[in-house]
Amino acid sequence: MADCREQVYSDEFFDFIVSYEETNEQTIAGACIQRIDEGYDIFYYPREGLPPLSVGSYSYSEIPKCYGLLDQTALEVSGILKMQNQPVLALKGRGVLIGFIDTGIDYTNPAFRYSDGSSRIVRIWDQTIQDGTPPVGILYGADYTREQINAALLSENPYDVVPSRDMNGHGTFLAGVACGSESENGDFIGAAPQSEIIMVKLKEAKQYLRDFFFVKDGVPAYQENDIMMAVSYLNGVANILNRPLVICVALGNSAGSHASEGFLPSYLNYICGRRKRVVVTATGNEANARHHFQGRIIGEMEHEDAEITVEENTKGFFVELWASAPELYAVTIISPSGEQIPRILVRRGASEQFNFIFEGTTITVDYRIDTKETASQLIFFRFIRPTPGLWTIRIFPQLTVTGNYHLWLPLRELTDGNNFFLRSNPEITLTSPSAARQVITVGGYQASNTSIYADSGRGYTITGEIKPDFVAPAVDVYGPGLLGNFITFTGTSAAAAITAGACAQIMQWAIVDQNNTVMSNTSIKNMLIRGTAKPENRTYPNREWGYGTLDVFGAFQNLRL
Repeated sequence: MADCREQVYSDEFFDFIVSYEETNEQTIAGACIQRIDEGYDIFYYPREGLPPLSVGSYSYSEIPKCYGLLDQTALEVSGILKMQNQPVLALKGRGVLIGFIDTGIDYTNPAFRYSDGSSRIVRIWDQTIQDGTPPVGILYGADYTREQINAALLSENPYDVVPSRDMNGHGTFLAGVACGSESENGDFIGAAPQSEIIMVKLKEAKQYLRDFFFVKDGVPAYQENDIMMAVSYLNGVANILNRPLVICVALGNSAGSHASEGFLPSYLNYICGRRKRVVVTATGNEANARHHFQGRIIGEMEHEDAEITVEENTKGFFVELWASAPELYAVTIISPSGEQIPRILVRRGASEQFNFIFEGTTITVDYRIDTKETASQLIFFRFIRPTPGLWTIRIFPQLTVTGNYHLWLPLRELTDGNNFFLRSNPEITLTSPSAARQVITVGGYQASNTSIYADSGRGYTITGEIKPDFVAPAVDVYGPGLLGNFITFTGTSAAAAITAGACAQIMQWAIVDQNNTVMSNTSIKNMLIRGTAKPENRTYPNREWGYGTLDVFGAFQNLRL
């Protein structure tokens, strides 16, 4: 057990996410294994003797992606205060758990306590603490119960008893917005102030993954497998307590096909199908990042160029090209000085490395067809030490029906350097896992003037499914900071937190108060969609607003019809 815990944290071990049905004796040998749930395992392999990490050497799906934080008067416009203050219903999330997967929580903040000073936090699993007692069945981190948290609050030095801290503030803010208690002066209250909280503080991604994905130094980044493990933990605690649970996932990345595919989206879809479970995700803040290129080769076109402007002192970056089956494309790359590599023809599992002599740049190109969960074509590019200037990826059709394909650069918050497509498209910029089919996907808008938050990730998915489902306030949202003060915050993370609180209100009415005990994630999502307010002069649904703006009061009004 101790050896396996060391492997979880050590940069000398690769992490792989593996579908449970694919586990066999050969893959088990020499690896520590962490079960996520019925469908997935995490394998920890010694790096020594294994090929370097690449999409060519390993399955794209099994390499954990790095996820970043989605940050950059809200409750009244969302109809939440009306439902809190409605004299008969008085919906404040009583009896409902809200789970967060984030940077931790300042458990000493009055926003997370009852009037008697005791904690509203049921559990904290801090993945970063290596010498504590981990949750049952989990190899790593430290698990703290409400009893321990209350003991800490009564202590002269609370962090000697429960040493978990939020050093970033993101998790504390979101938990406060979703379910913070009313402040003493009455100028703040969370959306579901009587709900209870479970917090998972994620550990930072291993350095080898940060290097592989060129994550900027000092920027928080978290591994997909740790997020999946956090979801499993939250679901397990709710099972033990037999309580309804809302999970707020305010993390994202630009990897994947931007459809309801991939291990984390698939796992969230599975959780959404469980009784008394709801999952809320944010669309991210990529609409104006210029990180999406949408291409189409039709008619007599021989090729199309996707040009990327690369900033000076960029250590590297990656690009993913995705095309839905049966489309197939070949590529070549042209440097700023005009140096060009030969066209790389489509071959299943092909992997090539090219050195640009005059630029001093190395580029690896990996082809993947029929990945674990999709028959789409993936071409994965890694640019290492790219010289500044205009790089061109030239795309050639080999088998086309629609001629459509897409390229994405990594999440703006994680990118090393300000690199962007010269001809970009702000559509289909929602981040993973918000394209997951079953989850409630929330974009952001500015409540003060009812305008869209310009950076809010846009739909639809690559397969045409309507996302976001709706939008919620995301600009200058007011909530608790780390110093016992209150701050404003902009980003679709805030929209997800507000919506998580709204879902807790509905779950209180439906399940705790027993008005509709079979209400599911899908029925809550549909109830909120039907209740959305629809600012005039636009057609719904659409790629920016989804079906409209969050209005919980409107959702309940529709139940009376």
